Amino acid sequence: GGNITGQSIQTADIAGKRLQLLKEAIPNVSRMAVLWDATFPGGRHQASEAEVAARTLGLQFQLLETQSPIDLDSAFGAMTQNGVGAVLIVGSPRFFVHRARIAELAIKSRLPAMCVAREYAEAGCLMSYGASFPDLFRRSATYVDKIIKGAKPADLPVEQPTKFELTVNVKTANALGLKIPPLLRLRADHVIE
Repeated sequence: GGNITGQSIQTADIAGKRLQLLKEAIPNVSRMAVLWDATFPGGRHQASEAEVAARTLGLQFQLLETQSPIDLDSAFGAMTQNGVGAVLIVGSPRFFVHRARIAELAIKSRLPAMCVAREYAEAGCLMSYGASFPDLFRRSATYVDKIIKGAKPADLPVEQPTKFELTVNVKTANALGLKIPPLLRLRADHVIE
């Protein structure tokens, strides 16, 4: 019908919340990096939103872009060299595939990493805050039902996520010598021990 529909997982507008949560976990951090995938069309927008959020929170920041997985090593090296205290990983399909490598590099570099989805924290990143994929999958069934009952896909709006989840990896926090504040831990939807 000329239009697309469905559900979006693009949540660039919550970059501020991600940085706020990371700052809550590491109150003394003042310099952060924002790592983004330049090959992903939504990456630039998400990185820009993170840049604005960092300024609002009074954080110094360093934007680091990657063009391929090979760039991850040099990006984390640059973060270490520049005295960055934490990193926000901007979501992309390529980063999702390489989330275990990203987590490994973050831990090796002693950098707490905030990511966009629970799977990153499960792979070893310190924290994640993002759309709940199980909720999105359930809501997708509603779209299918509407279309089966005769709704035209072109008439259905693209929906934004409405349920978000915070995951904290305590095992990674311990490896980095961090203590997650009790209130933050209580607010987490998932805690990895």
